[in-house]
Amino acid sequence: MNRLPIQKQIQILSALVEGNSLRSISRMLNIHRTTIMKVLETAGKQAQNILDSELVNIKSNYIQVDEIWAYVGKKQKQLDLEQRYYSDKNEQGDQYTFVSLDAETKLVINYLVGKRSAENTNTFMQDLNARVSTEFQLSSDSFSPYKYAVKRVFGSEIAYAQIHKMYGEEVREEKKYSPARITGVNIIPIFGEPELKHISTSYVERQNLTMRMQMRRFTRLTNAFSKKLDNLKYAVALHFFYYNFMRNHKTIRCTPAMKAGISKSFWNWEMFLNYGKDYRKVA
Repeated sequence: MNRLPIQKQIQILSALVEGNSLRSISRMLNIHRTTIMKVLETAGKQAQNILDSELVNIKSNYIQVDEIWAYVGKKQKQLDLEQRYYSDKNEQGDQYTFVSLDAETKLVINYLVGKRSAENTNTFMQDLNARVSTEFQLSSDSFSPYKYAVKRVFGSEIAYAQIHKMYGEEVREEKKYSPARITGVNIIPIFGEPELKHISTSYVERQNLTMRMQMRRFTRLTNAFSKKLDNLKYAVALHFFYYNFMRNHKTIRCTPAMKAGISKSFWNWEMFLNYGKDYRKVA
């Protein structure tokens, strides 16, 4: 990546965060896909380093969490028995991105890419606990491991509620292309005394749409997917850096990091690429 002119690096990064595929970027910029993949790998590691360093001591009142589906290599139903049950790395098939979002600043506080398991849910909650320094109200969907993970990590220190959505059967011709119709919603307080008007996952679900629009690997019903789990992780890290620190959020009219008091200004790609070289904090 360092051998590539900085303007080319910026062009690649800008195209990646706007949802372009590696092949389309290769055609537009006349750069080999392998080079683009190396840029993504280096940038993904840099983005994760920045997120780990900057997203600490977060002050939050209301946090929403959710998971968004993608897959690596092939879809879950296409895995053979060895890939599904006996692979050490368990990288193939369905992979989920757990996301936590501050409802007021729209800041993505932390995330985790991996299987939708109780172990990963617990790890995700531990990381969230380490990053937030205030008491807050938590809202999630009704994925059952959340209840045990929240209790194990936070105890009774926070107010927590789940939203359970009920879905009707899809019309046959629409089943493949349309989301299931919601027939009812149950709000279930779990711990503490959560405020009813703040029990919601609407903002984090809207973030899921942003992810699908701005990361080619998350686009449904196309041939776009990650061949390796690490590649998916690099793309997600880069997306969340861009979302938190560079992208102007139209609702709050600044970046989530600025709204949360983490950054004083919009970041640019030069600041991103030079982070940690000459100075530690650049915004």
